[in-house]
Amino acid sequence: MPNSAATNDTLLALEAVLQARKTADPSSSYVAQLYDKGLNKILEKVGEEATETILAAKDLTPDHPQELVAETADLWFHTLVMLAHCEVPVQAVLQELDRRFGLSGLTEKAQRAERTDNG
Repeated sequence: MPNSAATNDTLLALEAVLQARKTADPSSSYVAQLYDKGLNKILEKVGEEATETILAAKDLTPDHPQELVAETADLWFHTLVMLAHCEVPVQAVLQELDRRFGLSGLTEKAQRAERTDNG
């Protein structure tokens, strides 16, 4: 998979900030407020942002992609908050994407089903 160092750097830098917010005062940080409210609130935000992303895609016009870009950024951000809360490193997701790169989606899905069936 082509490795974009800038993209990885951005994701890893954001992950570090999100980890630091775990010990921040909830009155000083939106992310700290999410952590303070717990996983259910974080999952609610991921679901809300996913819905808003879907609606932005549905209403997309070729000359105005910015709403879809903004909603996707919100979705990714809240997904990163969820991963950090669950102690799943961004690098684990990047490695999984690397593993899947160049692999047919149909093949990957069949392999996933096979792993589920076998254990």
